[in-house]
Amino acid sequence: MEEYLKKFEQHLIVERNLAAKTVEAYMRDLHQFHTFLKETGATRPESDFLHRIDRLLLRQYLAHLQKNCLRTSLARKLSAIKVFFRFLKREGILNESPIEFLSSPRREQYLPKVLSAEQVGYLLDSVPSGKRLLVLRDLAIFELIYSCGLRVGELTGLDSGSVDLENCQVRVLGKGSKERILPIGQKACLALQAYLHERGQQDPDDPLFLNQRGGRLTARSIQRNLKNRLQQLGLPADVTPHALRHSFATHLLDAGADLRVIQELLGHVSLSTTQKYTKVSFSHLSEVYDKSHPRSRKDN
Repeated sequence: MEEYLKKFEQHLIVERNLAAKTVEAYMRDLHQFHTFLKETGATRPESDFLHRIDRLLLRQYLAHLQKNCLRTSLARKLSAIKVFFRFLKREGILNESPIEFLSSPRREQYLPKVLSAEQVGYLLDSVPSGKRLLVLRDLAIFELIYSCGLRVGELTGLDSGSVDLENCQVRVLGKGSKERILPIGQKACLALQAYLHERGQQDPDDPLFLNQRGGRLTARSIQRNLKNRLQQLGLPADVTPHALRHSFATHLLDAGADLRVIQELLGHVSLSTTQKYTKVSFSHLSEVYDKSHPRSRKDN
């Protein structure tokens, strides 16, 4: 199995050109599956055991996962196994894939967590105390995520040369190593200018956002810094940097932006992924309607 997993990993990297984090997620899920097979004795004897994996064994694994996994995680893990077995079939190692007709569980329907426009304004316009460089850095980070709808992984991957402040643009490397050029709002540009001026000279290949030791800032640090800032301001502390991305999309939609434009800005491959924001927007409209319309107000 280990030999086939190594070949599959190379297939993902070389032939499918998947991002490193995507490959890592595939391999993590497949190693978990392999561990389950070893613990249940399915790999004994080792020779030819892949041919003995059938739908019943896969259903047992599904039941095993359901004890601790959300349906979204469950669907992802089954997807990884499905792609792996298709690879084995393509390579002539298996004649048929036992998982092909095993349906994935329906994913939970959820609405993304968002801040209101007023809450975002309060977060970005308040002046916190602290070391000036770090304060300016964090403000530039929050402004840029909200201005461009960046994923936090996209933001941490930015170099100084990724930003063109003269033309108010940023070059972003998204999922699947797909590049997109995004406009930066005026306030985000001003926040970036202030941070870079305070930071001093930098080369184009230097990380855009640095930690206190001069290394590239991590997603975990950004999440921690945002949580601290939210707590100081009395805003919901469970809001993540990704919620600023959700807020960006929802506020654009509320203002009448076209859904396909939002799709391009977010870097979504499928329009259906972007359409979840219409539910958030409608939820907000319904709430305003219920509070405002004289024939809809709830009796107190």
